Amino acid sequence: MPIKFYDTYSRQLEEFKPIEPPKVKLYTCGPTVYSFAHIGNFRAYVFEDLLQRHLEARGFEVERVMNLTDVDDKTIRGSREADISLPEFTAKFKKAFFEDIETLRIKRANHFPAATEPANLAKMIEMIDQLMQQDIAYQAEDRSIYFRISRYPDYGKLAHLNLAELRPTGRIQNDEYEKESIGDFALWKAWDEKDGPIGWDTPWGRGRPGWHIECSAMATRFLGPELDIHCGGVDNIFPHHEAEIAQSECVNRKKFVRYWLHNAHLLVEGQKMSKSLGNFFTLRDLLDKGFTGRELRYALIQVNYRSPLNFTFDGLNQARQSLRRIDEWLRRLQEIAGNAAPDPQFAAARSDSFFEALDDDLNISAALAEVFDQIRATNSSMDVGELTPGQAAALLDWWDRINQVLQLHEEAEPIPQNVTLLLQQRADARANKNWAQSDALRAQIEKLGWLVKDTRDGQKLARKVLSPES
Repeated sequence: MPIKFYDTYSRQLEEFKPIEPPKVKLYTCGPTVYSFAHIGNFRAYVFEDLLQRHLEARGFEVERVMNLTDVDDKTIRGSREADISLPEFTAKFKKAFFEDIETLRIKRANHFPAATEPANLAKMIEMIDQLMQQDIAYQAEDRSIYFRISRYPDYGKLAHLNLAELRPTGRIQNDEYEKESIGDFALWKAWDEKDGPIGWDTPWGRGRPGWHIECSAMATRFLGPELDIHCGGVDNIFPHHEAEIAQSECVNRKKFVRYWLHNAHLLVEGQKMSKSLGNFFTLRDLLDKGFTGRELRYALIQVNYRSPLNFTFDGLNQARQSLRRIDEWLRRLQEIAGNAAPDPQFAAARSDSFFEALDDDLNISAALAEVFDQIRATNSSMDVGELTPGQAAALLDWWDRINQVLQLHEEAEPIPQNVTLLLQQRADARANKNWAQSDALRAQIEKLGWLVKDTRDGQKLARKVLSPES
């Protein structure tokens, strides 16, 4: 079954055929490092991680670039308000970003170029110079360099806009304009007093790059003039990705990207995320509420990337319960498998439906359904003692293959020392048949965020499911 993706440019499901198989050149828009990334950002980054891991599971060799936007209107404004240098201001948020992707088990890209790195700035200036020579770019009265969209007839085709029917609003210098605005966009912004010490010298005067040229330069510098896949959120389609296409194709005279993949918006409790509504969350906010990185990963990954995702605390708790089902299934399989070798006939009969579902535009819902169908069926076999050690070992191997893509396997969480002490005291109380003390200790342990389950093998601990207010 061929891999197919929905291409934003063609608005069709397209069979995936990379330029130089098995190599895949993948560019993903990264963070603007002016604050901690929020869960809407991570919805995109988790989808892109799923994409990369599935392609690699299917035998492709992915070279991925993810940019760090460390100079734009927001980063400059933040550094000025904090009264520190731009590099010092952005360093904190770069560090936090790498910590966060580690928490969410997101595989690191091959390259994380930052816009202010000299080699990347040199590439931007080189591209702008080529556009100037073609009279596609020009210097305006404000000394900034603009891209003349009238010289690129295909401008608007990614977003499916008919520019002739829209009222132009002139040149646009600000990075933060709304997508309804149409006009020549800034490639290089002339220095002004708001920039303070931030700026670089060019043949056109001192200034700094526009946001759009940063991505075009970094993408083509590392991956060449033609990319297989470019990802981002739907809010990046216009004008950012539209501008990237225009700049890159006018410079290189080649089709910039074969497949454009865009993820839909994330809502929180049915509403757009907003600080004023009190529903704006960074990853760290949710970790402070007691949720784990893998629970957040599951919650962000479980809906197809092209569908809006309604992020709720009920959904997070459901993610926790789903992961517990997986954990308990694996525990049972490991007990039965012991040191047995996988049964080759049983292994050969395992369905490949999980990967085939992801071949269909990353249909994660169908892929997860296959996992839970397998859990349901094999739990029934284990309940009646029909699953052999070799079959259990084969199922563990099957899960290992799947987990290379999902990255949901439980990592043992260290039990706090105070919880361990209470657990031992409770074991002693039960041994002495002091049931009242046993119940009191159970309540103390629960207050610390852990649940105790009594089994024939002794006490078992599990993390307590937290409410949104916890």
